[in-house]
Amino acid sequence: MNTTQNASWIDRFLANRILTHTVFWIAMLLLYSRLLFHSSGSFWYGLLNNVVLFPSIMGASYFLTYYQIPRYIYHKKYWQFALSFLVSIYVFTVSARLLTVYVAEPLLGIDRPFPGMWAIIMVSIDRLIQNYFFTIALGASLMAIVKILKQHLEERQKAERLEKEKHKAELNFLKAQIHPHFLFNTLNNLYTLTLQKSDQAPTTVIKLSEMLDYMLYQCNDKQVPIHKEIKLLNNYIDLEKLRYGDRLEFSFSQDIDNPETPVSPLILLSIVENAFKHGASGSVRKPKIEIDISVKESQLKAHVYNTKPLKAQADPARYKEGIGVSNIKRQLELIYPGAYTLEITEKEGYYSVDLEIQLTTL
Repeated sequence: MNTTQNASWIDRFLANRILTHTVFWIAMLLLYSRLLFHSSGSFWYGLLNNVVLFPSIMGASYFLTYYQIPRYIYHKKYWQFALSFLVSIYVFTVSARLLTVYVAEPLLGIDRPFPGMWAIIMVSIDRLIQNYFFTIALGASLMAIVKILKQHLEERQKAERLEKEKHKAELNFLKAQIHPHFLFNTLNNLYTLTLQKSDQAPTTVIKLSEMLDYMLYQCNDKQVPIHKEIKLLNNYIDLEKLRYGDRLEFSFSQDIDNPETPVSPLILLSIVENAFKHGASGSVRKPKIEIDISVKESQLKAHVYNTKPLKAQADPARYKEGIGVSNIKRQLELIYPGAYTLEITEKEGYYSVDLEIQLTTL
């Protein structure tokens, strides 16, 4: 049984309140009986005596755990808690002594109560403290501790689930920001090719279809083989090259030792898309883009270089804000915390990104 299965079994057990309470009280009954066995010399004597005592122990435990602590301790009413605890412990020790005298001892053939003994019991504070206080306080304290620990565990698990769901939603949002401007341009180019009855039109449709299928459906997985990401990049690059034609100077080198190496999807596409948006789409007369990706022993290295206009271009449609550096950084923080380095160099005339990731199975 692996760790995930163990955690699932524990979660199901803790979620069943009747089962957890039953197991707890059976364990407590056996523990008390074992302890009393050493002093009485008979395990069955200890078991019977504790069966009779347990209504008082359980009453004190539930009263402390589900009323006194939530009502007083959680609201920092410590004096009220102390007073309530003293009164309740007196009531439950008296009830325990009465059950012992009027039920347990007659069943065991030890003594029978005499008339008015209940009044003596109620004022015998020393005997109540000596014989019953520790027994009842121990059970109640153990249950309260178990309840608090269980509650903290549930709160932590809930917080972890919420954090994972938040990260997942945020990551999906970040991945969804492949700018629609690219899609619109590709469709416009495809329309032009269709009017021209170009042989490139069917190939363009296939590449665009493959990209959309990959981004909409396959990218729901936490990781994909690196060769799928490379194919996505090649399709994206081919469609962008169709847009810019011969004026774009472009190179793409790959060195992958294992095509099945797992990687989180769309991070590389975000960086490459930025190079086209900030480089080729600017006013540079002869834009240049260089992409170098390598994976050696699960160490991914990506270098992306692009020229850029010397003067910032107007961007009223905010096209170049699509998937920016902050988006890429946030994806890396969510997926590969502490396992990546990202260096960005921006100087007059060019922009480069160097990314290294120690790939692991997520």
